[in-house]
Amino acid sequence: MNSIVFSQTRNELENQRIKYKTVIAQLNTMLFNEKKKEKNALEDLRDINLKIDARNKLIATINLEAKLLSREIVATQKKINKLNKKLTDLKADYGDMIFKSYKSKSQQSRTMFLLSSQNFYQAYKRLEYMKQYTSFRKKQGEEIIVQTTIIKGLKDSLLVQKKVKDTLILSETNEKEEIEKDKGKQEILITEIKRKEGKYKKELQNNIKEDKRVAAKIDKIIKEEIDRANRLALANAKKNNVAVPISTSENEFILTPEAKALAAEFEQNKGRLPWPVREGLVVRKFGEQPHPTFPGISINGTGLHIVTSKGSNAEAIFSGEVLNILLGSGGTKNVLIRHGNYITSYNNLENTFVKKGDRIVTGQNIGKIFTDKVTEKTTLVFVLFKNTTRLNPAAWMLSR
Repeated sequence: MNSIVFSQTRNELENQRIKYKTVIAQLNTMLFNEKKKEKNALEDLRDINLKIDARNKLIATINLEAKLLSREIVATQKKINKLNKKLTDLKADYGDMIFKSYKSKSQQSRTMFLLSSQNFYQAYKRLEYMKQYTSFRKKQGEEIIVQTTIIKGLKDSLLVQKKVKDTLILSETNEKEEIEKDKGKQEILITEIKRKEGKYKKELQNNIKEDKRVAAKIDKIIKEEIDRANRLALANAKKNNVAVPISTSENEFILTPEAKALAAEFEQNKGRLPWPVREGLVVRKFGEQPHPTFPGISINGTGLHIVTSKGSNAEAIFSGEVLNILLGSGGTKNVLIRHGNYITSYNNLENTFVKKGDRIVTGQNIGKIFTDKVTEKTTLVFVLFKNTTRLNPAAWMLSR
């Protein structure tokens, strides 16, 4: 734990705390809609687990920040103690100088001190000494003022640090109370799921089958689009008497120089690509993962399931060309955009603002995301391909 404290600054921890508070606020807005017409205990349990996880991360961050503040408070107090001692010594020295100055205050004493010199050189040295003594006394006085000002600033800083720590402790207490409320809801949902386990398992297995069917349909269409694009590339090359590189696989795009440059630029931006929504939360990650409630059942995330605000649009994460627009069984649409030999898929759109063959630029609105009339949730399914291979979009996008 100590290594974590030292590896992060308080400013970083503060930003992290703000981030988790924002996530919790978004969870409440996007997932816990009181207007939804139908309850699904399995889905509600997933949502409440996400919120509990976010609160636990927030509490852990608050703890780290409070520990770091405690260290800062101790360090500040040590500085104050050290400076107070220095100030006491300065005042003692200054008082002693004032007393000595008072004893030799009269002009007669200063004159006698000079006249009693044995020679001119000694008189000159004594005169210089008196000047230096006066200058030093003045500097001591100024140093006392400076040290007093520094100590006051440190005391003010100490007071702020203590207030911030008190606020953090209160915030931690509030978050723990909220977690207990969420855990109460969690227990109710678990009981409900156990009571109707057969029903929920059947629904889950049907959803998994539907996901596989949709994924297979998209795979088939992408292979067809690659074949179509390659035949067109070869025909154009033959027509213009231009050589093109031959693809090593029928499931890979033949890249023209322009397409190759676009793909290279896409790759160079790995980890820095924007999100396909302005604000959103990932509720299902990429890849195969065990179901959190039913042991023995795995779910496969073909991409990222991102919940966002109602009325939100999907935005292109990179420049490219609309490869195809697919129609889902429920009337929703899926826009496929090609970026050289990469493809981004924006699924679960209510309507689209683009058509097949359109040139797209980064950040362009490509469609309004569908909001489920029953759950009241607005979810974009975002998938990334290299040719026909699915990639984890989270590894390519900016961290949030």
